[in-house]
This record gives sequence, structure tokens and C-alpha cells, in this order.
Amino acid sequence: MPTMTEPKLISGNANIPLAKSIARRMSMHRGMNVGLVDTRVERFNDQEIFVEVYENVRGEDMFIIQPTSNPANDNLMELLIITDALKRSSAGRITAVIPYFGYARQDRRTKARTPISSKLVANLITQSGVDRVLTLDLHAAQIQGFFDIPVDNLYAAPIFALDIKHHFKGGLEDIMVVSPDVGGVARARELAKRINAPLSIVDKRREKPGEVAEMTVIGNVEGKKCIIVDDLCDTAGTLCKAAEHLMQAGAAEVHAYISHGVMSGPAVERVTNSHLKTLVITDSIQPTDAILKAPNIRIVPTAPMFAQAILNTWNGTSVSSLFEDETLIPIYEGLYNTL
Repeated sequence: MPTMTEPKLISGNANIPLAKSIARRMSMHRGMNVGLVDTRVERFNDQEIFVEVYENVRGEDMFIIQPTSNPANDNLMELLIITDALKRSSAGRITAVIPYFGYARQDRRTKARTPISSKLVANLITQSGVDRVLTLDLHAAQIQGFFDIPVDNLYAAPIFALDIKHHFKGGLEDIMVVSPDVGGVARARELAKRINAPLSIVDKRREKPGEVAEMTVIGNVEGKKCIIVDDLCDTAGTLCKAAEHLMQAGAAEVHAYISHGVMSGPAVERVTNSHLKTLVITDSIQPTDAILKAPNIRIVPTAPMFAQAILNTWNGTSVSSLFEDETLIPIYEGLYNTL
């Protein structure tokens, strides 16, 4: 049921530029100023996190914008403590907007005596007082079931499809969408369907986490402009190796579209020196200076989609409507011209 109060945004320190961008987009949609709630989120000398909210939030519909990216533990604790501060201040409803959900890769027990950390994180978020979660491209769909509260999982594929149609206009027939592993086929197929492109797979075998022992390209990529699609890029080792194998298999060019640019350690250097012509990531994680300076890394904004999703959540309309081009194209108007 639509609420009569205005939506209010509050941000931790994880990605303040994204939070401000979302606020600007919401201001455009509402025709009135939507700013971030004046808040102090800081650390004591012993690194304990302290939060103080300077505005009245009693009965308000609150949206906390906080990806739980590196440093994952600090950003997660900020989210939990902000939630507690709002709950104790009698906020009406609290929605955690988590553009990147940390610990998502630990979604099952891979061997004996290991945790399911994403389930633990879901419990922490729920017990802290969050009423619903809004996130982007969860690593595994079943994580939504770890929560006992509503979870809206947005997808980057519609934005990527707009970007591809814009940057590859006139050459879409030469594109081949590539999944970097068998587990990501559904994600790659969704993008391939949106741009009417064929699908290929790079089958990989790992000997231990972070190291790929062998890769095989399934499908004919000769002469194709290959677009690798995945949900996250951490150290970029697998991604760069996949690009190398695709070029050896006869691909004309290799590009990559990744939802979350974790980009740990040597990732930026690897991408810069790799066969990748471009790596496109979203701003779900605040990009470092190295990422911004990299010649072959480009960032697409998620603020228009998150702003609309927050407004739809606030006024009780469909969030899943953002998966359709008819809804998404107008909110990205001016950025992409796909006609």
C-alpha cells in the first residue's frame, strides 16, 4: 500500500558517489530535492563504528545505500549499525539497498566443515531490523531464499544490452556472447537473448580456488566479436585467460561485461595488459583511481535503475518492470541512443 511519507536516503561510506547519484536521479523524477539524510558514520580510535543521525526519521520510509564490498566486514557492520540507529529512532520501514552483496560466493558448503557465510550475513541483516533488501545481480539466485524478508534482485543485463546496442550499432550480427563457465550460462543466455546473439561457453577446470588448470572453448567463435558476461571480476585471472583462449580460437575481438568490478590485487594491471579490448563494469562498487585511469575499462551507471527501483518500492509499484526495455530505455534516455 503506497505510503504518504517521502522516501529518505541514507548512505554509509562504501559508495557515497553512487548514493549521491541516486539522490540526484530521484530529485529529477520527483521534481523536488531528494538529498541524503545528514548522518555521521565514523570510527573511534579502536576502529569501532559509530553512527549518529541528525534528522528526524520517525515513521519515515528509509533506504540505506551501502554495498558490502571491500572492506567487506567494515561495510557490513556500517550497514547493520545504521539499521539499528534507524530502528531505535522509530523509522517506519527500512530497505537495505545493497548494490554489491558481499559474501555471496559462499552460498553453499563446498566441502565438509565449511560455512554458508551468505546465509549468516542474511540472518544478520534480517535480525538488525531491515524490512526488505534491494540488490543487483546476486552471485546465486538461491541467496534470495536465505532471507525471511522480501528481496528484489535487479539485473545488469538490461543495461548491458542497451550499452551493447549503442556501442556496437551496425555490427550486432558479428557478436557472440560468451559464458566464462558452465555455471554462468543462464546469465549469458539472458543477455544473448536481449541482443539476439549466439552463445558460446569457455569450460574451465580449477585445481584450487583462484587458479584455472585448463580451458576449452565450446562453440565456433572465429571472426566474432566475443562478449564475455559474468557477475563479478575479482583478480581478473580467469577473465584474462578466457580472453586469451578466445583470441587463439579465432575471435576478432574480445570484450567483457561484468556486473561487479571487485578488481582485487593485480586485476587492473592484468586487464590493461590483456587481450581484452574493453572491460565494462557497473558502479555497484566504488571504482578506484586505477580503474578510472585504465584505458580499456569503462563504467556504466546503475543510479538511474536504482533510483527508479527505490521509487517503485516506495510507492508500491512493480520493481520487476525494470527488466523490460520499455521501462528501462526512458530512464536511461540521453545516455544511450539505440534507435
